[in-house]
Amino acid sequence: MTVAFAQTPAATSDGVNAAPMSNSSLRGDWRTSKVVGLNVYNDNNESIGSINDLLTDRNGNIKAVVLGVGGFLGVGAHLVAVSYDKMKFVNEPIAYTGVAGSPNGAGSRPASSPVTTGAASRTTTGAASGSTPASKANPWYPDHAVFNATKDQLKAMPEFKYSTE
Repeated sequence: MTVAFAQTPAATSDGVNAAPMSNSSLRGDWRTSKVVGLNVYNDNNESIGSINDLLTDRNGNIKAVVLGVGGFLGVGAHLVAVSYDKMKFVNEPIAYTGVAGSPNGAGSRPASSPVTTGAASRTTTGAASGSTPASKANPWYPDHAVFNATKDQLKAMPEFKYSTE
């Protein structure tokens, strides 16, 4: 038979005991591993890239978001850094309206809750309109991000490079 003993929390270098955090105290916080990779759309619901990285200060506060624009599956993407406070995060999934394969791509753009202007005008006359069923938002990360710029504007921004200096 093995006997188990309760352990006291280990003291940190400053002599303070490191107490574990409970799930309830972290409720509503996001996992950065899930924020990286989120799709980013502009205010017209056009896909403009994805989140490549989050840059923090020494206190852990997120200061900038590195966006990957263009490329294919992340390869050859143009990286730009934008201020974190200019990003909007949306919990609700994007609902796609219209019919796939409709002429000129009409109805193929997403219609998201933060941007509602003009969404109805994107469907083709006479085309049946459908939408994907709404899924439950994940409490550990948002569904997507919104940044007000076009792909061309982002590509024209100075490229972000990780400095070794």
